[in-house]
Amino acid sequence: MPYFDAASAAPLHPVARQALLAALDEGWADPARLYREGRRARLLLDAAREAAAEAVGCRPDELTFTSSGTRAVHSGISGALAGRRRVGRHLVVSAVEHSSVLHSAATHESGGGSVTEVPVDVTGAVRAQAYASELREDTALACLQSANHEVGTEQPVAEVAEACRAAGVPLLVDAAQSLGWGPVPAGWSLLTASAHKWGGPAGVGLLAVRKGVRFAVQGPADERESGRAAGFEDIPAIVAAAASLRAVRAEAAAESVRLRALVDRIRARVPALVPDVEVVGDPVRRLPHLVTFSCLYVDGETLLHELDRSGFSVSSGSSCTSSTLTPSHVLRAMGVLSEGNVRVSLPAGTSEEDVDRFLEVLPPAVAGVREKLGAPAATAPAPAAPAASLVVDALGRRCPIPVIELAKVIGEVPVGGTVTVLSDDEAARLDIPAWCAMREQEYVGEEPADRGSAYVVRRLS
Repeated sequence: MPYFDAASAAPLHPVARQALLAALDEGWADPARLYREGRRARLLLDAAREAAAEAVGCRPDELTFTSSGTRAVHSGISGALAGRRRVGRHLVVSAVEHSSVLHSAATHESGGGSVTEVPVDVTGAVRAQAYASELREDTALACLQSANHEVGTEQPVAEVAEACRAAGVPLLVDAAQSLGWGPVPAGWSLLTASAHKWGGPAGVGLLAVRKGVRFAVQGPADERESGRAAGFEDIPAIVAAAASLRAVRAEAAAESVRLRALVDRIRARVPALVPDVEVVGDPVRRLPHLVTFSCLYVDGETLLHELDRSGFSVSSGSSCTSSTLTPSHVLRAMGVLSEGNVRVSLPAGTSEEDVDRFLEVLPPAVAGVREKLGAPAATAPAPAAPAASLVVDALGRRCPIPVIELAKVIGEVPVGGTVTVLSDDEAARLDIPAWCAMREQEYVGEEPADRGSAYVVRRLS
């Protein structure tokens, strides 16, 4: 069964498995103890730290192992903000950061700090100049991911790092998605990552803090990991994480070329095979293994179940797959179609046959979901009718129903007439304008309503 969700968690690398099993026998003791077993454990821990630091591009004494990538983010942000409290309490982040960064930002804001979210363009990338313009005298920390976890777009880390250096602001880079593919451009002050993203075991994160960066650990003091990560180190998992990082880096050059070609095939073939599809993210400056697309008139959760029944494991940023019934903050910040969203992230070793098979099962899966939802079969609108305007009441109905109802009636108004869609579904704020762009109709705008919002569309053709 092809697993196409490596961006969530990559399968355990064979080298990680071997290192984990070996370290279970040798690295179980307390590395802080001076007896023989403790010294063996300490040697394993030190060797793992050196290997990981080499891959990150920092000194071993700048690297801390944490219990997860999320913990690394939380500790890195809180420690840097506390260390620079005298400078100010302003934090800058991009609008598409991982939720762990945004949760830390929300906590900082609730405690009296201020946060600026830098917007992104339609590809999901920040503009370095726009990011630099948000740096202030009281900015204590800036955060920018190296590459986006949902659409794969790479961020201009080097340019932003230079702007931060000129402003005297430390930059924290979340490198969880990219570290297995290569080092992060120089200039960062703090870096975080997560082992299960590159094929290491879950439960190991990395936090690197450059010498000279003001950093004050928050929470109870602990003598382990330079006081930056409390608790007994999971040495077997740490050893496996470092060994697998070194292994995937050695394979990255060749594997990235091969997977990029497979992703390019998906990017090109999906819109040709499936009508009404929007491929999102930067087509060039992106991770080699990840592609995201959204299918109009499709319930994302149902589509994922259909693909799972066909043997493919993929993920989604659609509100239809979310317990909150809101689109992912990444798609929302980009302003792209969210319904029927599919993220494909290929693990190392994915075959051409697996990708070809995926391209075979996707079109009937999408068509089946659309048929169940009563989506319009024809792409062209019906002949114009006398009504100058119509109102569609889609209150209480979730994605993609509001858009389907809009598509059904747009042909019932003359060219120049309007359709107003009443909806209380957050996804409609993205999906109705996206439908207008795909259908070359005019999105007039959003108006307040007694319940939800009124989205006004003018028929142009």
